[in-house]
Amino acid sequence: MSSFYASPERTSHRPPIQARHYAICSGHYLATAAGNRMFNLGGNAIDAGVAAGICINVLLPDLTNFGGVAPTIVYHKEKDELRSISGLGYWGSDASLEIYQREEGGKIPNGARRSVIPAAADAWLTALARYGNLSFETVVTPAIELCEQGFQVYPSLSRNLQKHRPNIECFPSSAEIFLPGGRVPEVGKVLYQHDLGRTFRRMVEAEKQASGGGRQAGVEAARDGFYKGEIAREIAAFITAEGGFISEADLAGFASDIEEPPTVNYKGIDVYTCGPWCQGPMNLQVLKILEGFDLKGMGHNSADYLSVLVQALDLVFADREAYYADPKFVDVPLDGLLSDGYAAEQRGRIDPNQTFDEMPAPGSPTGVGAVRGGSGPVGDMNTERYPDTSYVCAVDAEGNAFSATPSDPVAGSPVIPGLGLIASGRGNQSRIDPDHPASLQAGKRPRLTPNPAMAFKDGKLYMPFGTPGGDMQVQSMVQVFVNIVEFGMDPQQAIEQPRIGTFNHPDSFAPHTYWPGLRQVETRVDDSVIRELEARGHKVERWPEWTRATGNVCAIVVDEDSGTRTAGADARAEAYAIGW
Repeated sequence: MSSFYASPERTSHRPPIQARHYAICSGHYLATAAGNRMFNLGGNAIDAGVAAGICINVLLPDLTNFGGVAPTIVYHKEKDELRSISGLGYWGSDASLEIYQREEGGKIPNGARRSVIPAAADAWLTALARYGNLSFETVVTPAIELCEQGFQVYPSLSRNLQKHRPNIECFPSSAEIFLPGGRVPEVGKVLYQHDLGRTFRRMVEAEKQASGGGRQAGVEAARDGFYKGEIAREIAAFITAEGGFISEADLAGFASDIEEPPTVNYKGIDVYTCGPWCQGPMNLQVLKILEGFDLKGMGHNSADYLSVLVQALDLVFADREAYYADPKFVDVPLDGLLSDGYAAEQRGRIDPNQTFDEMPAPGSPTGVGAVRGGSGPVGDMNTERYPDTSYVCAVDAEGNAFSATPSDPVAGSPVIPGLGLIASGRGNQSRIDPDHPASLQAGKRPRLTPNPAMAFKDGKLYMPFGTPGGDMQVQSMVQVFVNIVEFGMDPQQAIEQPRIGTFNHPDSFAPHTYWPGLRQVETRVDDSVIRELEARGHKVERWPEWTRATGNVCAIVVDEDSGTRTAGADARAEAYAIGW
C-alpha cells in the first residue's frame, strides 16, 4: 500500500476520500454529484467525467462554458488506449492578424472578435462516443435539470459576477441571464439558464432521431446537431453579425485532435499531458529539471526547495514564451525540450542561493537560437487578471480514467441569443505579433493555459490531476505532484499545503502583463522561510493564508495493490470529491 496510509495523523481540513469502486472530483460539489449519478446508472469514468464537465459549464459560467474549451485526457483500460482530446478551437478562416493591426490597434478586443470555434461540446461528445457507456441524453440530464430548475448562487459566483459586471453589461444577451433585473444575483438566489437547457434538448432530439444506429451513432448525431445543423447556423450568424470570424463552414469542418499525449518519466512515474498547443508540457519540463535535485532532503517548503522550484518554473516559462504554440503552424522542438540532456543543462542554470530577477533567456534544446518570444508590459499586482477555469477527474472500478480542464467565462464574450452559450473567447491568448510563435493566424489555435494531466506507475494508472488558475496551473500541479511523490502526502493533504507562485514572465492573457522577478506565497509558509527567500534576492509578496489565486486542484491516486482510489479536492473553493 502507499506510504501515505501509514500515518495515523491527519493534517488536512478535509479527509481524503477513499473508495474501492470509483472516485470523482470536480470544481463544484453538484457537478461531482452528477458524475456520481452516472456511476449509479452503470456509467464508467468517462460518462461520469463528461456529465460532471457539462454541469461545470452550467454551474461555473464565470469560469467555463459549453461553447468554450475542454482539453481532456482519457485512459480506457480495456482498449489499453491513452489519448488526449484537444477540445480547443481555432481561428476562423476569414480571421487575420492584419485585421487586428489595422482595425483594433493591435489588440484583441472583448466581444465576438475574440471568438474561436467553440470546442468544449466536441470534446465532451467525442470522449463520450469513443469511450463511454451511456447515451448523451442520460449524461446531459443533470445539466438540463440545473438549467431549467436552477441552482443556488454560491459566494464565489456572486463575487465574480460582481467583479466582471462591466464586461457582462456590455452584452445584453449575457446581462439578461447573469444580471437578472439588472442586478448581480445574491448568494442563495436561484439562477436559471433556460436557453442553454433548450440547446441541450435540441441536441438530445438529434440523438433520438439517430438512435437506430446505436449508442455511438446517437452521440455523434448530437454532436453534429451542434456543429452542422441549426445550432451552427445560429452561432455563425451571430458571430458574423457582431464582426467576428466564425462561419458555418468553419464549424462544420471542426473536430478536436485526438493524440498520443507527450510524456516524461519522473523517478519511475510516467506523467502525461496535452501537447504544446497548451502549456501542458511545462509540467514535464519542470519535473525533469527537479528530478536531479534532492527535494526530499531539502525539506518540504524549505527555502532551498522553493528557490529551486521557482527558478525551474522561470526557465520553463521562458521556454513556453519562446517555443510553445500550435504545432500545425510552428515547429515546436518538443523532443529536445523534454530530453534528459536538456533538463540537465537547464538544471545547471539554477543556484538555490540566488534567483532570476527577470525572466531568464530561453534555453536552446536544438542548439539553434530560440524563436523570439517577446515579453509584455510591466505591471503591478493591481492589474486585473482574467477569470479562469475549472477541472474534473474520475476513475472507475475497471481502471478507466478521465481528466479534463474546461474553461472560458462569460466575461468578455457575448452569450449567443437563444442558445445560452458563448463561442470560445480563447482568442485573447493569441498574439498580435507576426514574430511570436503564438501569433494569430486563420485556422490556428491560440496557445492554451488549461492543461489536464495523468500519471502511470509501473505501467498502471496512478493519478489523474489538474487545476484551474491560468499561469498558476502548472505551478500548482507540480507542487501537488511533488507533495505526493516526494513527501508521501495523501492527495488531500498534498492539495491543502501552502503554495508559491512565480510571475516572472508575460501573462498568458492580453495584454500579457509581466511582473519581473515577482514571487507570491501563501502566508502559511513559515515566515522565516519567506525572509530567507528575500535574503537570497527573491522579490516576495504575501498572499493570504488561503487563496483561490493558487488554483483549485483535484487529484485521485490509485493503489493497484489494494484497489483503493484516494481522492482529494481543494478546500480553497467549491471543489469536492465523492467515492464508493
